[in-house]
Order: sequence, then C-alpha cells, then structure tokens
Amino acid sequence: MNAIGLSLIMKMGCICSKEVININGVRYIVKEHLGEGGFSTVDLVENASSRKLYALKRIKCHSVEDQKIAMQEINYYKKIKHPNIIVLIDSSFKGSADIVVNATSEAFLVLPYFSLGTLHDYLIVRSFAKNYLDIKEIYKLFSEICQGIKYLHNFSPEALAHRDLKSANVCLSQGMVPVIMDLGSCAPAKVQVCGAQDAQKLQDLAAERCSMTYRAPELFHVESYCVIDQRTDIWSLGCVMYALCYFKSPFDVVHERGDSVNLAVISGSLPFPEESPFDESVHDFIKFMLQVNPSERPFIDSVIEKLQVLRNEADAVI
Repeated sequence: MNAIGLSLIMKMGCICSKEVININGVRYIVKEHLGEGGFSTVDLVENASSRKLYALKRIKCHSVEDQKIAMQEINYYKKIKHPNIIVLIDSSFKGSADIVVNATSEAFLVLPYFSLGTLHDYLIVRSFAKNYLDIKEIYKLFSEICQGIKYLHNFSPEALAHRDLKSANVCLSQGMVPVIMDLGSCAPAKVQVCGAQDAQKLQDLAAERCSMTYRAPELFHVESYCVIDQRTDIWSLGCVMYALCYFKSPFDVVHERGDSVNLAVISGSLPFPEESPFDESVHDFIKFMLQVNPSERPFIDSVIEKLQVLRNEADAVI
C-alpha cells in the first residue's frame, strides 16, 4: 500500500473515531475539548446535519442530589430570556436516574459557541501589551453586563442571584456583546440564614461554586443569623469593572502571590495601580460596588444610575 493510501485510511480512522453524541434525536460530533470546571466539562461540537458549531456542557452526576442541581441549572436556562444571558439550545440526561449507590448519570447542555471566547480571554490578550481598553468601551461592556444582572435581580416571581459572576463567565458574541454564562450557581437571591448549621452549609456551597477572587466577603464567613441577598453579585460586578480596567480582579494578584484572599477581601483595601489611564471617578465607582459591608453596598439600579452619569460625562469629553 502506498503512503497516500495509508494516510487516507489513517485520516478516515480519525474521523470515524470521533465521539458522536445523540441528544433528543440530533447527532453532535465532538471536535475538541474547550475547558472544564469543578463540576463540568465543555466540548466544541458540530451538528452532524447543519455543521453548525455549539458548546456542549457535560455535568457528571454521582447522586440524586447532583441530578437535582443539574436539573435546576437546566430549568433556569429555560426560564431566563435576555440578550445578555446565554440561551440553552437543548438538553438531556443519560445514565441512571435511580437512587443507587455509586450510580452515575450525565447531563448534557447544548449551548451557543462563541468564537471570540470569554471576556477573561480578551483581557489576557490585552494585558500582554498593557493595551488598556478605552473608557467608553469599558462603560459599554459593563453596562450590558449590568443589564443581564438586573434581569436576574428583578426576576419574577422570585429575584435571582448569579453567584459566580466573573470575567471568565462572560462570553463575547460578534460585535463584542457580553453574554453572561454558567447558571450552575444561580439561586434565589435572598437567603435567610437561621443558625450555625445554615451558615456553614451556605459557606461550604459558596466555597465550592463561587470563584474566590470574585466572591463577596459575606460568603467567606457567613454569620449564623443574617440575610444574604443579590448584593453578592454587586461585589462581583465591582471585581469585573476592575478587571475591565486592569485586566484581572483586584484579588487575583493576592491569590497569585499565595496570600490570603479572604483577609484581603475583608480588609476593604483596593490595590489601584500608581500609574493609571483612568481618573478618580472610575476608581470611586469601583469602590462604590466593593463595599465590604453588604448593607452599605448598592443594588443594581443604583449601579446603573451611577454608570449612566459616568457615561454622560465621558461622552461630553471631546
């Protein structure tokens, strides 16, 4: 057999060996692995008929409780409809759904594929050359992220909180439109904590599902008797705004040094660079959201109102 024939057979073998997943009668061919988190993996897949690309999120469920959490995420996707929040194309469960020891099932979520990647990816590229975003671009991106969060916070019949907002959970669609993704941590915004057991449960959940360098201080040490509300997302928004200016959360540097993020968060001290292209009004806006005491932190409407004032001021500068 000549080299060309052997090469052709090898290529055909590679094509045939690609994983094919059937979801509600639609065949998807796995193209490549995109990433993974603590509870899921994401692959780039192609619809075998239309050849359109999608992101396939797989959630491994090792218990009935895991299945409930995955189903809750799917249900949130089905209920939530907003241009700045990702949509669910399709979903299914495969494997055992019975209460059996060591039984495993898997949830499949077909989501849009964003070729531009995430805001986190975009900021990393800009950071290499210290290529700061223009303040008007920052305000535009942040404004649209705020609109998505406002939709969640005003959701009826019950306000929702995202609880894991970060630059890596914001995709960029064509035209640089931010789209909030990953509703795996989404939950009712208001949580009444009654006792040490409730507090520990919420604190453990936050440690599992809320990224440390974007996590609100009240989720690091949950008080035994308190109310946690949607202002956890406002803290995360403050970190996102900081990242839009300086490429990463103010607490990423602390984490990279190996220092305590927890102590840095509750200290209320923000490390703004000495040399900055942004004026004091931008820093004040970030501080406005990063109030350690949640009762002093604004709600989303106040954030949007203050942002609009800043945008008007920026537009007035020739």
